[in-house]
Amino acid sequence: FLLTHPRDFVRAAHLRPFRLPGGERAMREPQRSAAGLLFEIFHADAPSVLPEVFAGRKAWVRMLESGLNSPVTTSAGRLFDAVASIAGLRQISGFEGQSAMELEWAIRNDVPPLPYSLEITDRSGVLVLDWEPMIRTILRDRERGMPVAAIARGFHDALVAGIVDVAQRVGEERVVLSGGCFQNRYLTEQAVHSLRAAGFRPYWHQRVPPNDGGIALGQAYASARRSERTTD
Repeated sequence: FLLTHPRDFVRAAHLRPFRLPGGERAMREPQRSAAGLLFEIFHADAPSVLPEVFAGRKAWVRMLESGLNSPVTTSAGRLFDAVASIAGLRQISGFEGQSAMELEWAIRNDVPPLPYSLEITDRSGVLVLDWEPMIRTILRDRERGMPVAAIARGFHDALVAGIVDVAQRVGEERVVLSGGCFQNRYLTEQAVHSLRAAGFRPYWHQRVPPNDGGIALGQAYASARRSERTTD
């Protein structure tokens, strides 16, 4: 989420990790992210918690139990996918990011958000944002028939609150928002507004894309600088 020093790229915080059955295939199949998330919480009982996610996919539980072809991730993008799947928005995507986009589009300002939150723990100097309490509440709200719009907005607002909470714990005035999830207009605008209200100076992408395009430009810049030093 954050850069904690203007000269050093330090990962001050990350989401609680979970496994993805099938690895990269999860980018096109949000239900795989949901399966990994639910397995992390409920273990072998996960299929009974949300059967539609695991429908016809009993092998996923065995993969997750053994770790076979199930890499660990802390990706915020995969968390978006998992929530979109759990909320019933999309199980299979036509392109990468589709489910996350639909989760953002589901937000309606006339629908009050549900009060979700991320718990933050300090593990050997690294802050870990734990999504489990939020996911358990989303599952209950889904079962109660709460509107997807309220779930979607509550999820986004929980991420924003988590960003501000991490910034307050780190204590660095300047906060840089980067990564593919900050293509999400609602998330970016709310994070900027909330950080400013809390006394921070947020920075975000305006000319360079926050996702892979920005990484490519950064790599090209680093290569050019390295070439300059070699020539000198």
